[in-house]
Amino acid sequence: MVGKRLAGRRQGVTLSEVARRAAVSEITVSRILRNTGPIAEATRLRVLQAVRETGYVPNRLAGGLASSGSKLVGVIVPSLTNIVFPEVLGGIRAALVGTGFQAVIGVSDYDLAIEEELIASLLAWRPEAMVLAGFEHTPAARAMLDNSAVRVAELMDIDSAPIDLAVGHSHWQAGHDSGRYLVGRGYRRFGYVGHDWMADRRAKLRHDGLVAALAEASLALVESVRNVGPSSTQAGRDALAALLARGSTPDVVVFSNDDMALGGVFHCLGAGIRPKDDLALFGFNGLDIGQALPMPLSTMRSNRFLTGKTAIDRVLAQRERPGKTEIIDTGYQILPGATA
Repeated sequence: MVGKRLAGRRQGVTLSEVARRAAVSEITVSRILRNTGPIAEATRLRVLQAVRETGYVPNRLAGGLASSGSKLVGVIVPSLTNIVFPEVLGGIRAALVGTGFQAVIGVSDYDLAIEEELIASLLAWRPEAMVLAGFEHTPAARAMLDNSAVRVAELMDIDSAPIDLAVGHSHWQAGHDSGRYLVGRGYRRFGYVGHDWMADRRAKLRHDGLVAALAEASLALVESVRNVGPSSTQAGRDALAALLARGSTPDVVVFSNDDMALGGVFHCLGAGIRPKDDLALFGFNGLDIGQALPMPLSTMRSNRFLTGKTAIDRVLAQRERPGKTEIIDTGYQILPGATA
């Protein structure tokens, strides 16, 4: 297996390894990757398959410079409009100050195909480390990361096995702790308002943890509505209106995140529903805007700045990929607020 052969070295998969797997010369591999000269289609396809299987990435650094590295850290986040990720980037930036390294940032828009392209582009410059959000990658992206031999930090989640280093918190446990907290507050009729789980696996984990906590108390969701698209304040407002229009009578609604919960607050204000007194609302993320409301949002805050900073501190403290994976839990805190 290529990944096992890479232990203890930094250069990653070489051109010669691709050539051996495809049973062609290194010159043929180079010509195909540079798209120069006539090449039989069957040969081209065989070489490209070998590239995908090995996770080979061309080296964009020339000669002697390649041996010293690029002084870059590749960072890929799914969004810059969601305030969660700029806070992570703030932690990354704080950790890089004074180190001589610079972050090169790509945005995937929650599209794994775009993430794959960004990974290939960034690895081509031989970064010191790659930092990504979450564990979901295409098979080709996973192969590139597995076999690059650079440090790989996957952030915001610790519910799966990492490639190298995971820094964040358990979303399933966060959902479970939210449910236990609210049951302890006396709530018994739970509603749920969420967004697209295909683009946000972490939101589904929190939902599943919540449902498990309710089951332990012999309870279940009385109603659930999910927006088909990404989370937003408007989506949260519309989804809560749709949930209540079904005639269910929850005494608390748990939202997939604070963006959605803020929309829930606005629906309540417009509909004459008193948050907490008539209907309790609970979010996730602990955004500043939720805490700045006249009635601060009851929610759970994740330690996003700390997550970004811890990841960089760790990979720069040990620049060679270790022989075993590591998980660092940066935790979360329940913010009682005034809406639940």
